[in-house]
Amino acid sequence: MKALIGVMPLWDDEKESIWMFPGYLEGIQKAGGIPIVLPLSSDEGDLEHLVKMCDEFLFTGGHDVSPELYQEKLLNKSVVCCSRRDAMEKIVLQKVLELDKPLLGICRGIQFLNAALGGTLYQDLPTERPSVMEHHQQAPYDVPVHRVKILKDSPLFQCLGVEELLVNSYHHQAVRRMSPMLKPMAVSEDGLVEALYMPGHRFVWAVQWHPEFSYKTDVSSIQILQAFVRMSGK
Repeated sequence: MKALIGVMPLWDDEKESIWMFPGYLEGIQKAGGIPIVLPLSSDEGDLEHLVKMCDEFLFTGGHDVSPELYQEKLLNKSVVCCSRRDAMEKIVLQKVLELDKPLLGICRGIQFLNAALGGTLYQDLPTERPSVMEHHQQAPYDVPVHRVKILKDSPLFQCLGVEELLVNSYHHQAVRRMSPMLKPMAVSEDGLVEALYMPGHRFVWAVQWHPEFSYKTDVSSIQILQAFVRMSGK
């Protein structure tokens, strides 16, 4: 049986509508799983039922993580949040960790995981941590724009077997103070944490780059998705 992957929904403020990048769904399918986009809900009973039903969970990109999650005030107008997503994902994350189900975070996913587990974020990199490196590339988004160093004692190194990757990059927030419950797996050349994992759990990984854009052309991207999907044990 294929693993059933619950995918966190994206939200369009203007259209007041759930939507989804095809790459999240198609990447999971190519990796051998069945993706299901979850409803945007904060009903704890409904979410508990969905967490029990699905085998694994993909925490997608999208809105900025609210600084309220890590006890800070909004920095500037560049920070655009979705309180409904934050509320939903807090509930889902808690229940996923309680049941030790596999979880993969991408972009916002790494930021949310870190913030929800006691870390902090750079709310806006150009303002708080300017760099000559490109972290917010223009289309096409499957083209790599900078390197990351993979830590040799990390599960990501065990998965990919390389010490360095070229990755795409499309974000303006990033991990600042890392949660004490997480450990780094990759770091950019300008020192940002680009991948994290949670020791003591079957599979809790998160990356700052975007394998959903690059899985068709980049071997490491599909390898990460495959490592995630096969952790269901099905």
